[in-house]
Amino acid sequence: MSEATEGAGDGVEAHNESACPIVEAVEQIGSEWRLLVLHDLQDGEKRFNELKRSTGASSRTLSRVLDDLEGTGLVDRRVEERPIASYYSITEKGTALCPVLDELGNWADDWVDVEGPE
Repeated sequence: MSEATEGAGDGVEAHNESACPIVEAVEQIGSEWRLLVLHDLQDGEKRFNELKRSTGASSRTLSRVLDDLEGTGLVDRRVEERPIASYYSITEKGTALCPVLDELGNWADDWVDVEGPE
């Protein structure tokens, strides 16, 4: 690789390093289903079937999304044995994210045309 090519890569790497936390955050919360679940859990703890009804997600999709959110520390799962039920709630980390999502929603209201160009 030439020195010119190496030098060009250094700028990109430095830029990517500064954007890295943002990219990581978007990867953790970036799916439609994850956002819907986080939004629903702001109102309090919910059972699996409550989340399934409110989001419209399939059981498989919701299960995967909840596992992902639990893995990133945004959601907690509590299991009751009698009757057998799983309850999900937003964590402190997830709660701290809510104002950011609200601001993103405000930005989208102002700048995103959901109907598309005319």
